Amino acid sequence: MARLVYLGTPELAVAPLNALVAAGHDVALVVSQPDARRGRGSATSPSPVKAAALELGIAVSDDPSDLLTVNAEAGVVVAYGRLLAPALVHAMPLVNLHFSLLPRWRGAAPVERAILAGDRDTGVCVMAVEEGLDTGAVYASATVAVGEHTLTGLQELLVTEGCRLLVDAFANGVAGLPVPVPQAGVPTVAKKIRPEELHLDWSAPAEEIRRVIRLGRAFTHDGTKRLRILEAVATDHVLAPGHVDGTLVGTGTTAIALIRVQPEGKAPMDGPDWARGRRTAEPFEMVRSVSASPRLEA
Repeated sequence: MARLVYLGTPELAVAPLNALVAAGHDVALVVSQPDARRGRGSATSPSPVKAAALELGIAVSDDPSDLLTVNAEAGVVVAYGRLLAPALVHAMPLVNLHFSLLPRWRGAAPVERAILAGDRDTGVCVMAVEEGLDTGAVYASATVAVGEHTLTGLQELLVTEGCRLLVDAFANGVAGLPVPVPQAGVPTVAKKIRPEELHLDWSAPAEEIRRVIRLGRAFTHDGTKRLRILEAVATDHVLAPGHVDGTLVGTGTTAIALIRVQPEGKAPMDGPDWARGRRTAEPFEMVRSVSASPRLEA
């Protein structure tokens, strides 16, 4: 077993921490982002990883340099949220759990970008941390089909595979880590999702629109009010882009049917209930398309 430090912040980084502890590893310290406002109001709250660590009785810090103070053999990084200083990168072996099949989708939003690009497969890698952005050699990887999964559903599958890979990688301690293999292929960068990319462009093809909806935060404007589109399915109907007929909305190809929506200031509701209460026949707002194409890394 290994004496480890763990660096992570969001909910998807909780399960890998629990898996390492359950496997018998000594997690001496957890480093997470500082407490922050995570909802309405001014009160701050700990990150999901910090909250999980405190439940496990593990010491927590928001200063990454503290990883040098606990005599750890190695560090595990899962969606920590910031780059580490070179001195820390070289202080001990650092292993990162990254949710893509590297070198495709290096960066902050690999799962979102895989969905938006229409990738057939994505995956998860256990990789060595280097000074470059997700450039390290890969200890192990697993492939997961993207299919029609939502962002949340796909993340759950990737986290499950990632936990397995991490536990297997450290099964024989730090000295028993597999020999990492350098990345091969053309890298792409998974930039953070910009708010304007979630604003639905009804002139785009239905499949592209549905990919945005699967991220869980897509929206349009119905008159002067924002309408979040939470779930939609493909149909064979044809309507003009942005035109609404019951739950059907026209796109640049075939219409989609709204299954679940959330009007501004209201709770989520089923599409048919929303359609029955709609008081206008006006089309949805039309916006200019925003490209979400991957950028090749220089």
